[in-house]
Amino acid sequence: MEREARFMALIPFIVFMVFYLGLSIWAKDFYFVPMPVAFIVASATAFLLNRKQKFDEKVEIYARGMGETNIMIMCLIFILAGAFSTIAKAMGAVDATVLIARHLIPSEFILAGFFLVSCFISLAIGTSCGTIAALTPIAVGLINAMQMPPSLMLGAVIGGAMFGDNMSMISDTTIAATRTQNVAMRDKFIMNLKMILPAAVITIVIYYFAGRRFNGDSELNAVTVKHIFSVLPYIFILAGALMGMNVMALLFCGIVMAGAVGILNDTMTFKSLLTEAGKGTLGMAETLIVAILAGGLLALIRYNGGISYLINLIEKMIKGAKGCEFGIALLSAAVNLFTANNTVAIVVAGPIAKMLSDKYKCDPKRIASILDTTSCTVQGLIPYGAQILIAIGIAKGAGVNVPSLSLVISLYYPLLLAVALIFSILFRRENEKN
Repeated sequence: MEREARFMALIPFIVFMVFYLGLSIWAKDFYFVPMPVAFIVASATAFLLNRKQKFDEKVEIYARGMGETNIMIMCLIFILAGAFSTIAKAMGAVDATVLIARHLIPSEFILAGFFLVSCFISLAIGTSCGTIAALTPIAVGLINAMQMPPSLMLGAVIGGAMFGDNMSMISDTTIAATRTQNVAMRDKFIMNLKMILPAAVITIVIYYFAGRRFNGDSELNAVTVKHIFSVLPYIFILAGALMGMNVMALLFCGIVMAGAVGILNDTMTFKSLLTEAGKGTLGMAETLIVAILAGGLLALIRYNGGISYLINLIEKMIKGAKGCEFGIALLSAAVNLFTANNTVAIVVAGPIAKMLSDKYKCDPKRIASILDTTSCTVQGLIPYGAQILIAIGIAKGAGVNVPSLSLVISLYYPLLLAVALIFSILFRRENEKN
């Protein structure tokens, strides 16, 4: 049974943000503090509160939160998604996709084309960081040859990557948003598409006109049957997800298919398949730990009355379903701004959003879409986020220096996405209810 609403229960949240953000600013490195460590410190603070309660009882509440059904299902999906992404990359699916797309893009469409390629790859593999890491070396190679401002090309890559991060069926943000709101991925995908399509279309138009003045091309290898076979796992994932196939069954079948294609193409052996699958699952370790610790921390905060206090505070600013959607968007944005992690933002804000949306009878599909879209918008714009840091780091390694401020200004898609989100809530139709 939860205690009465009280501000004191939110102290662990404040400790988490001050500890993470304060030390990061002091060290001038926004990845100085590992996310799991920040959650451990915040969790320790939560255990120190409410001294009248036995420590063993607090541990039980925390453990129940860690093992909550949605958290465990989310973790299982993370594991399968990590294995699929790593195997698909190792067997050459990413390189094949990039090569095929480049053959289809004329020079005058280079910026718009790279944005679309980045959209497709991130949509298929479900990770913006992986997409940026795969495409940035190619993008940097074209910058000098085409005499193009680096910020424009990198902005197209990052913008497309955030599109897929928001829309992909296997993205951890999509998984977290749909699980916390208890909605089907397909329904969230359709709702998301309605919200973000105008921003994507306008971005393509902007990049088309911006790229028309740049000429030149790089010599490409010929596309072979081997390359075509390599992209089949991605196509299968997209088609299966859109047909409503269970995400865990879909990912498992995708892993088997990617491995089979890799072995048939002689790009991997059975041993390397097992090795890459292991790397993929272990690569999700931090995400799994953060999700589990966040579940435990939220359980203690909720029990101590913190969630009730926060809901009451937000409700004072809410008037109807439209105000509820704005409040949820602000909550997701604030958490993402301080943690620089869009998945964590959704995991933390999701349960609160669910309570508010149930009370104000909001459409859970819209709430899942708002959570995901808000977090991806903020994540795509903060200069200390992993996405921008990866792009700038790869470019710098290739001898191209890109100031973070000029890159942020060139991130047309996340900026337009923020506008689209605001307009979607402002002009929300009253009949869009659950």
